[in-house]
Amino acid sequence: MAVRHDIQEPQVSVIIIFLNAEKFIEEAIQSVLAQTYHNWELLLVDDGSTDASTTIAQGFAEQRPQQIYYLEHPDHQNCGKGASRNLGIDHAKGKFIAFLDADDVWLPHKLEEQVVIIEANPEVGMLYGDTLYWYSWTGNPADIQRDFTPKLGVESDTLIEPPKLLPLFLRGKAAVPCTCSILIKRDVAREVGGFEEAFRGIYNIYEDQAFYAKVCLKTSGWAVNRCWDKYRQHAGASVAIAHVTQQEYEARYFFLKWLGDYISQEGIEDKAVWEALRKELWLKQRPAWLPASGRLPSLVRWLKKWFLRVEERILPLSIRRWLWVRG
Repeated sequence: MAVRHDIQEPQVSVIIIFLNAEKFIEEAIQSVLAQTYHNWELLLVDDGSTDASTTIAQGFAEQRPQQIYYLEHPDHQNCGKGASRNLGIDHAKGKFIAFLDADDVWLPHKLEEQVVIIEANPEVGMLYGDTLYWYSWTGNPADIQRDFTPKLGVESDTLIEPPKLLPLFLRGKAAVPCTCSILIKRDVAREVGGFEEAFRGIYNIYEDQAFYAKVCLKTSGWAVNRCWDKYRQHAGASVAIAHVTQQEYEARYFFLKWLGDYISQEGIEDKAVWEALRKELWLKQRPAWLPASGRLPSLVRWLKKWFLRVEERILPLSIRRWLWVRG
């Protein structure tokens, strides 16, 4: 565990979690060092790496012991993304927390511009922007054409009261922020209980969305139509692996069931949240007679999506709420 030797309290705590990330971690760290904003600390949280990424992280911590800290779980255990992010949150001293995965990078003005915005809007608990889905890092000309930035799906530079973002995220009507994009108040991250550590294995692709769900129910958000980060697309990423192994369906259903339990326990009665959740559960529910893969389940999912699009266009809100929220 790192020993702290702070000269001053940092304004932003940057958390990079990593597991066998020797190929990319140095580039991620360098993108933090390149920030035009300097009042930060960097917490490098090792989730039990067995490659050179441990040595790389420890080396940076030794070079800048008053600003960069190496953390690990007891006995160098692998405890999962959620537990690793929570370890960073527990040790964070900054007023704000920013996350950067070890295979992603920030643009130089990320922290400087985000801190100005969130300080100017004290009611905001979480701020995020656009993210570049970054294929061109390979240098392959064909990959350059694949880069894209999803549309926010919400109005930029406007306070978004809770829980408005959550149903938009659930229904895919607003882009879910990448973890490398957000800046969140440390107190908010702790008040919601941090990340859900049950999201491990194939379910880890939804640990960020479970966290956002809790945050969106708790505090106001602020979205900015500006790109501050690059989300590297590669075969070793969790989402890519889930897609290849066809485990995305199971992971999302696990997330939706967790969310249903969570909002029930929290006594959330917002009709838009419940409508969005129940529609998504209906989309994912598969009758026992329906195979898990192939053309037939794909057709059934398409028909369900078509039905929901038509329903939202022709049915009054009161009837939709009666269908999905009653009971």
